[in-house]
Amino acid sequence: MFRLFESLVRPTGAGAAGAPPRGLLPFYWFFIRQVRGLFAALIVTGLAQAAVDAAVPVFIGRTVHMISTLERDQLFSAMLPTLIGMAAVILVVRPLVLLLQGLIQHQAIFPGLTNLVRWQSHWHVVRQNLSFFQNDFAGRIGSRVMETGYALRASAVSMISVVWYLVALGLAAGVIMGAADPWLLIPIGLWTAGYVGMLAYLVPRVREASKAIAFARSGLVGRIVDSYTNIATVKLFARAAHEDAYVRESVDWHTERMLIQMRWFTVLSGSLAVLSGFLIVATGALALWLWSKGTVGVETIATVLPLTLQISGISGRVAYEVTQIFEQFGTVHEGMETIAVPHGLTDRPDARPITVPAGAIRFDRIAFHYGRTGGVIEELSLSVKPGEKIGLVGRSGAGKSTLVNLLLRFYDVEAGRILIDGQDIALATQDSLREQISVVTQDTSLLHRSILDNIRYGRPDATVDEVMAAARLAHAHEFILGLEDWRGRRGYDAHVGERGVKLSGGQRQRIAIARVILKNAPILILDEATSALDSEVEAAIQSSLEDLMRGKTVIAIAHRLSTIARMDRLVILEKGQIVEQGSHAELIALGGHYARLWERQSGGFLQEEDGDEAAGAAEVRPPAAVA
Repeated sequence: MFRLFESLVRPTGAGAAGAPPRGLLPFYWFFIRQVRGLFAALIVTGLAQAAVDAAVPVFIGRTVHMISTLERDQLFSAMLPTLIGMAAVILVVRPLVLLLQGLIQHQAIFPGLTNLVRWQSHWHVVRQNLSFFQNDFAGRIGSRVMETGYALRASAVSMISVVWYLVALGLAAGVIMGAADPWLLIPIGLWTAGYVGMLAYLVPRVREASKAIAFARSGLVGRIVDSYTNIATVKLFARAAHEDAYVRESVDWHTERMLIQMRWFTVLSGSLAVLSGFLIVATGALALWLWSKGTVGVETIATVLPLTLQISGISGRVAYEVTQIFEQFGTVHEGMETIAVPHGLTDRPDARPITVPAGAIRFDRIAFHYGRTGGVIEELSLSVKPGEKIGLVGRSGAGKSTLVNLLLRFYDVEAGRILIDGQDIALATQDSLREQISVVTQDTSLLHRSILDNIRYGRPDATVDEVMAAARLAHAHEFILGLEDWRGRRGYDAHVGERGVKLSGGQRQRIAIARVILKNAPILILDEATSALDSEVEAAIQSSLEDLMRGKTVIAIAHRLSTIARMDRLVILEKGQIVEQGSHAELIALGGHYARLWERQSGGFLQEEDGDEAAGAAEVRPPAAVA
């Protein structure tokens, strides 16, 4: 039975059913419609539960009536049908209704819908463009994805299992009291008006306070995770006290928001106590007055009093649940601001996978300004022949990394086009484009998985022998065999820690090079690929890189000019423009920009100027919220 209900929702059965919409109600319906049959069943069971609970006071009233009117020797036989009916309702029908309701909620909706929201939200978010993640805390994004799943499910279920139950019970009570005497509808009518008015006044205030708490909480999580993620920097600069102050600010702000919300909760509980007392006293007094006039019998008093106690009891829970629902609305609304963001860089509807038989690259009069009116790259044209190896040279901010990011289509060009083997990359699917390009960057980041998984990331179907062969070519095999993680996993099964923190910079770089060797894509980008290696290892790996580059189109970036001097052609960039190009010898003979850069190197590194293109890009991106 459990398995039957647990199998009704498969959270990861497919990708997202489209992009989550903006707007709170459409956002809710986007997910709930996928399990609407279960919610319909929940509505039916809630109605059944209310009917059953309302029937119990009726049975009590009939019992009291029989006791007060029948002789003792006639009592049991006359009451037997009523007792059997009451026992059946209490011992059979009510448990079955609650069991069914529990199976729907606990076995199907709770785990199924919660993780369906999380899975489909992640599925959408992970496909956002690079700048989306650069403009926010990773911890905050992850927190919103996780919390939205719980809050959406909890609020949707509470609306039915609690609020809908109270409405159904109130309607049943109204029918029962009205049938006994229409005057008995007055107290419950006044109570309903007061209850609704109280919620109408307090709930919007609780909702606003809840939205503020949700925002403050995610900001607090973001700051804490930011400190943990950069813990090495915190330790290196002995800035623990500074981080304390940074996090304390968010803790204090979150506390202030909670205090405001708790004030409204206190007002709510006090108001509810007054309303509940009024309902019980007014209904009881009115029933006794009607009995004294002979309008109703004693069974009516025995029926309406427990009925009002039921309504009073459940109304307290509903009022609390309503405040929780609106707090969860605040969490969902904030999560929606992150999750329901349209993808900033999408494939066109008619996009097709790109094929790269040769590897020719052409930048055709491209322009890109990171959204500014000018600067970075303007009217740049560059052709790279199949199998040609070029080096991009220039000071920081010249446009080297931007050019590579455009080729990888992390951003779309603002003018012009980029062609690979005559195919406009804007018309190709992003995944197919990046499958044809291998990249080794200066800032190598590894996944918190095994060495085997990290090397095999670009080619998941590779065998263990192929992985080891790539590691040997990258001069990584020897140190890999000596690794052991905190759980005793060794060698290629050892996990590397978050972002590869368990490895040295040189070890991470060699793992990244092994990953690229295994992927064996026709286009290779080397962005300071050997910057983290010591001279001995770099010299040993140069031969492997030369083997890796053979037959491929290569674009290499290096501040240490000696590492790219042997490229077929060097392209010198200055302020987003190509100012020179040619071989190392030709450019030295020319005596221009490259020759001056070569002469000005200190210790083999290109002299830096203030600022860089990454900083320039950051200037025009929306600032990350840090609250």
